[in-house]
Amino acid sequence: MLKIYNTDMTTNEFQEIKEFKKGAWINLVNPSENEIKKVCENINIQEDFIRYALDYEEKARIDKEDDDDTILFVVDVPVKEKGEESEVYSTMPLGMIVVRDDFFLTVSLRKNKIIENFEKRKIKNFQTYKKTRFIFQILYLNSSYYLNYLKQINKETEIAEYILKNSMKNKELLKLLTLEKGLVYFTTSLKSNELVMEKTLRGKIIKLYEEDEDILEDAITENRQAIEMAQIYRDILNGTMDAYASIISNNLNGVMKFLTSITIIMAVPTMISSFWGMNVGLPFEKSPFGFVIMIILSILTTLGVTWWLKRKDMLD
Repeated sequence: MLKIYNTDMTTNEFQEIKEFKKGAWINLVNPSENEIKKVCENINIQEDFIRYALDYEEKARIDKEDDDDTILFVVDVPVKEKGEESEVYSTMPLGMIVVRDDFFLTVSLRKNKIIENFEKRKIKNFQTYKKTRFIFQILYLNSSYYLNYLKQINKETEIAEYILKNSMKNKELLKLLTLEKGLVYFTTSLKSNELVMEKTLRGKIIKLYEEDEDILEDAITENRQAIEMAQIYRDILNGTMDAYASIISNNLNGVMKFLTSITIIMAVPTMISSFWGMNVGLPFEKSPFGFVIMIILSILTTLGVTWWLKRKDMLD
């Protein structure tokens, strides 16, 4: 999908346009080969710059051509998608390309809330021709979304823990495992994003304007807070998973101990009846109350074994 937006420098009106106009913002979402070629031909950039951001395994980084003023920023953005059992948290690369002083491109594999906020004009003081501020605003909003998703992960963890306290279900354990996996992705991506922002703040990559530096500094602060939260939630989740693994193992041992005790108890009357089922001379075989005596003997022996097992804490 290819869309072009522009903010009029006179009226400050934001609108979608069809032509490649200087100062415009070009947004590519999972573009086709024809769309990639069209953009590269019209704004004179290499296709590799766009393809880098379309690689799902691409890490956060900054790339700049020595003989060109084209700069590529790649950061990881958080995404939430539907899984088979529950929602899955992960990250994907978002490319931001500054083409000289003419165009600004964003490239992503699929739609994400960060870019949609700009398309829907939900961000204050946003103009397509202010490229440096645009980048910093994306970085700040990206860090904020990490914090929001981390809070959601924490809430889902608490819900899963509450359910597990009442009933050990594989579904909830698998959900905790999925959340832990999401926290690993978040922690790795946040640390990579921090390196990109720190490098940008040093001012050697893109021209910094004094009125925009505060946005970048706020983005770095939000990102660091997100890193700390992700690490704390990850440690808590690891501890929770270990605790429930021990509880499940202990419960299993208790069940096995109880079943073993029941097997022993049930074996007592079976053993006694087996003795009196032999085709040899046995006590009480001539007595008319022989059957009743054997039943009473089986019950008394079974009760005795049950008492002994209870005393040894085998029937808890």
